[in-house]
Amino acid sequence: MSPFTKVLAAFAICFTASAASISDSLKTIRAVGPEGKGNAAAAQAWQALAQAKPAALPQILAAMDGANPLASNWLRAAVDTIASRAKDLPQMELMKFIANQKHDPRARRLAYELIKNVNPQLASKLIPGLLNDPSVELRRDAVQRVIDQGADLKKTNKPDLAQKQYRIALDAARDIDQIKEITAALRALGQKVDLPRHFGFLMHWTVIGPFDNTDRAGFAKIFPPENKVDLTATHDGKAGKVKWSQFVTANEYGMVDINKAYPGPGDGLKEVTAYAYTEYAAAAARTVELRLGCKNAWKIWHNGKLIFGRDEYHRGLRIDQYKLTINLAKGRNTLLVKLCQNEQQQDWTKEWQFQLRVCNATGTALLAPDRPITPKTGTHNNQPANSTRTPRKK
Repeated sequence: MSPFTKVLAAFAICFTASAASISDSLKTIRAVGPEGKGNAAAAQAWQALAQAKPAALPQILAAMDGANPLASNWLRAAVDTIASRAKDLPQMELMKFIANQKHDPRARRLAYELIKNVNPQLASKLIPGLLNDPSVELRRDAVQRVIDQGADLKKTNKPDLAQKQYRIALDAARDIDQIKEITAALRALGQKVDLPRHFGFLMHWTVIGPFDNTDRAGFAKIFPPENKVDLTATHDGKAGKVKWSQFVTANEYGMVDINKAYPGPGDGLKEVTAYAYTEYAAAAARTVELRLGCKNAWKIWHNGKLIFGRDEYHRGLRIDQYKLTINLAKGRNTLLVKLCQNEQQQDWTKEWQFQLRVCNATGTALLAPDRPITPKTGTHNNQPANSTRTPRKK
């Protein structure tokens, strides 16, 4: 139990579930917001919720659907507290919850962990069916099982069968440590692994910046690229005139490191905004997913239309961190990414980068017909080129 949960549990002793209905408590907790909004009411609602019986766990987990991060933390703490004192859990109901792919991925993973803690054999039966689950959070154990099978085949001198298992694992893997493990194993077996092509990372961009983000105002401010992308234009930036330049990343995970394009003192600039633009040629009109990894505040436009954005900083970064559904037009499609860097100076806040790929709902890469060959990794992971040429398509 986390320290946060222990503190809350201490307060919960004096309260009973009758203080408020579960549904009312969930509603109050889901209303909690930033800067302390609703925290007092949420604390009282949590105290009542934490005394609920284990049968309420699926209902509490379902409340995580669409909840903001603060509310999700409250709900998870309630789940942890209820489960820590429960002698028995509603395992079949939790199984049904996991099976419903519409539920929040983190909540489904939490339900899986609850079952795993009390009934490892039952949890083990779930693993094979999670290999291609839409939830990245639920794939890990299934991927590891296939990796282990590949390793066993390699040890028994069955390299061809081992390669097949590793390829299956690579198709499903989304966690960097597992991808590295699989890639190393395949290369040790003499196999070529083109990770950017395998995952469909977009490698060729045109970038412009830095614009201002003092006091984090840049996220909401409309800079010229948001009105019109003109790759020949020059604009007023934070410290003078700025123009577009080509940026090709050779990072195996498609990481576009903006600090390489606009190096500043130390490890990079702070309180700045930049834009990255690329084009994607679609063979036919279809629905796809844009999957973004980014630890800074960001926005994305598709064909000039704002799709989504997150005004949050330094939440961590992983493959497929954000999933955005768009409808590609046949032929030329434009993608514009806005990236804001805040004022924090700790080493872990210096990264100013993102990765983006195009795939279907299962995470399988969708490559443009005119995708160029993957750039070779050189001395630097990213290879910026000062040019105003329009970048090649992906």
